[in-house]
Amino acid sequence: MTTQTILILVLIGISAGILSGFVGVGGGIIIVPALVYLLGMSQFEAQGTSLFVLLLPVGVLAVINYTRAENINWKFGLVVAVTFVIGGYIGSKIALKISPSVVKLVFGIIMAFVSVRLILSGFNGLSNES
Repeated sequence: MTTQTILILVLIGISAGILSGFVGVGGGIIIVPALVYLLGMSQFEAQGTSLFVLLLPVGVLAVINYTRAENINWKFGLVVAVTFVIGGYIGSKIALKISPSVVKLVFGIIMAFVSVRLILSGFNGLSNES
């Protein structure tokens, strides 16, 4: 892994952790799109790697399936997992010090942004398949 890749992975982990602690999201909403758009992973590899990060609490069986299909990047997953923990601590500290309305607003903006990106990506993918 290059230094640039490690820095991107650390930023993904910290961001996902902060948002997880801040508004209760991180895995599929932050990690998957970041791995796809910033590091060029396939959708399935990004999903598998994100599930690896959340392995114990969420997706043991799903990770087994992604492992069998060879769709997990273990090195990337480890870097994001470690930094995700740090970010989760930071995000929870921030969230508990500000208004719940601000937290709801941030969460809604993130959901809207990611939704639009996924919708446009889906349409682009459909038009490229024709």
